[in-house]
Amino acid sequence: MKTRPSLILLFFLLISIGVRSQQAKVNDGESNSLYTNYKGLVMAGYQGWFAAQGDESNRGWHHYQKKGRFEPGFASIDFWPDVKDYPKTYKTAFQYANGSPAYVYSPYDETSVDLHFRWMNDYGIDGVFMQRFLSEIKSESGKRHFNKVLANALKAAKKYKRAICIMYDLSGSTSADMALVVSDWNELQQRFALFDTNENPTYLHHNGKPLLAIWGVGFNDNRKYTVADIQTVVDSIKGPTKKTSILLGVPYYWRTMTKDTEPSESLHPLIKSADIIMPWAVGRYNASTYASVAGNTLADDIAWCKTHSVDYVPLVFPGFSWGNLKNNPAVYNQIPRLKGDFLWQQVAGAKQAGAQSLYVAMFDEIDEGTAIFKTKKEDELPLNGNGNFVGIEADLDADYYLWLTGQAASWFHKNKGYNQQKPFRKK
Repeated sequence: MKTRPSLILLFFLLISIGVRSQQAKVNDGESNSLYTNYKGLVMAGYQGWFAAQGDESNRGWHHYQKKGRFEPGFASIDFWPDVKDYPKTYKTAFQYANGSPAYVYSPYDETSVDLHFRWMNDYGIDGVFMQRFLSEIKSESGKRHFNKVLANALKAAKKYKRAICIMYDLSGSTSADMALVVSDWNELQQRFALFDTNENPTYLHHNGKPLLAIWGVGFNDNRKYTVADIQTVVDSIKGPTKKTSILLGVPYYWRTMTKDTEPSESLHPLIKSADIIMPWAVGRYNASTYASVAGNTLADDIAWCKTHSVDYVPLVFPGFSWGNLKNNPAVYNQIPRLKGDFLWQQVAGAKQAGAQSLYVAMFDEIDEGTAIFKTKKEDELPLNGNGNFVGIEADLDADYYLWLTGQAASWFHKNKGYNQQKPFRKK
């Protein structure tokens, strides 16, 4: 039986329409992503700002050094990375007690970032928000660094099917810098084909649209930009068709506009114009004060957000230490980790308050001691002259906080068997 020419033409016409329709979805940023919503996910912040002397960034010991030096007595990090799994490492001037040299890594190397995303996959952590510091990308060397680290991360996220999202950190910026957020965001979309789900199938979407996070909104620490500046940025990025979802990183007391928050009448309208907020909890409590602080905050925050149709993502962190960064021995191990008890206390508190997802600060932040990735234990640390380093508790494995964060993700994925009691890790 012969096929009529008109039917053949109709067949190819339908195929052509389907291809164009699919391409339109990619171009318009419609959600074909593997991650269509932040809800149900546990994601960490990823600094990616470290550089090592000898890597191809040509930035020296960036974010490792103190006063231009990275040697005993001069360091900005409190935790030391455990680099035994890294394909490429860099020898430092630090030594262990037995005289052997201590090494660090650089995220400028693709293999280092690949390893980090492999860990996320291995331990069940959903992915990361790639920090993009506005104060750094203003310079050519800073922008080159963060573009390379982002390229490494996008490749690894695709390989290991981990969620990934851009987060601009506005710390150290001014009102005049705010236009850079919009221009850089537009540039990244083109340079990396962020919303092409063939190229970047795991870029995080929320409510069917690509998500962008902006951190540093409404703090009362004398920032040189205003809430109104951020509103202009948000309005510009969303545009009249609202093709982008926005997450705002806000102070912990944003709702009452007290303590760490600027009492601006523009703050709540700005928050209502966003899709998600994530309050900054680091340093706001410790294990003994968590119940009195978060217990009086979380549930009311979530209720406010539900009333105003804004999603809420609480932040959890394993502990805090910045003795070397601040050159102050009193703040070594300022908020102890307590073998994971503190982290799990927050995970359980968020879950019981009704949270549907988490932001973990941070994946790789060793300057302020909030890192969850593999770091040296407290009995395996290099010597630091008159200073110290803080390590993971001696009776835990170097990967313990990766594992515990993965357990939190499992709970938020609605798996059974979790409660206020911290999970026990079988050997």
